[in-house]
Amino acid sequence: MSDNISPVQDFATTVSQLETIVERLESGELSLENALAAFEQGVQLTRDAQQRLDSAELKVRALSEDQDGQLEVTSFASSSGMANALDNSNDSDNEETPPW
Repeated sequence: MSDNISPVQDFATTVSQLETIVERLESGELSLENALAAFEQGVQLTRDAQQRLDSAELKVRALSEDQDGQLEVTSFASSSGMANALDNSNDSDNEETPPW
C-alpha cells in the first residue's frame, strides 16, 4: 500500500479508500506494522477529506445570494438564512417555500 495520496483524487475516491482501510483494519488480518501503516494512511486521508469539506463549506457560504442577487455569506447553522436564499431565488412571492 502506498503512503502517497494523489492530490487530484476526488472526495468519493478518498472516502472509498478510507472504507477499504477500515475494513482491512477491522479484519484483524494485518500485522502490527501493516496495521500501523494503514492507520497512518487513514489519518492522512481523513485530514484530506476534512480539508475538502471545509473548502466546500466556504464556497457554499461565499456563493449564497441575498434578495438583491448580491453574494451574501450565510452560515450553515442559520436555516432561516438558507430559506431566505431559496425564497429570493423565486420571482413570484406566491410560491411555497421548502420546509428546509
